[in-house]
Amino acid sequence: MTVKEYNISVDEYSDNLFRFALKHLRNEMSANDMVQETFTKVWIKHEEVSYEKVKSYLFTTAYHAIVDWVKKEGRSGDIEYTEEQGENPSINFNLKEVLEEALERLPEVQKSVVLLRDYEGYNYNEIAEITGLSEAQVKVYIFRARKALKTYIKRLDLVI
Repeated sequence: MTVKEYNISVDEYSDNLFRFALKHLRNEMSANDMVQETFTKVWIKHEEVSYEKVKSYLFTTAYHAIVDWVKKEGRSGDIEYTEEQGENPSINFNLKEVLEEALERLPEVQKSVVLLRDYEGYNYNEIAEITGLSEAQVKVYIFRARKALKTYIKRLDLVI
């Protein structure tokens, strides 16, 4: 990849990477750091990375950096086993906030595949390449994540 192609990839994909990192980390500074770290790693290997595959390489690098950060910080959760927080939901709740909270309760791998599929628009094969999972595993994780999200949102419907 040339310097010009690298600069083009920064322009094209930095916002998408930031959004992806922010959904995982829920902290703008950490998400910015993650994007910076990802582009730094790509720059170090820019001679080995093909411009045609840079998007996949960027998201794969970001995914692995996020997983490492989550492991280091111990921030993963499980929607099925997390205790209810007892928050009193407002009648005027925001669906976006509800979805973000539900996503935050998912295990990290499920959260990643759902974000890549539903927010970033990757197909199953591309997600498998990015995460290092098989295509069948990706489909299973997406199914389980969507099921858990649906269950969580239904619980809120009962409360409201």
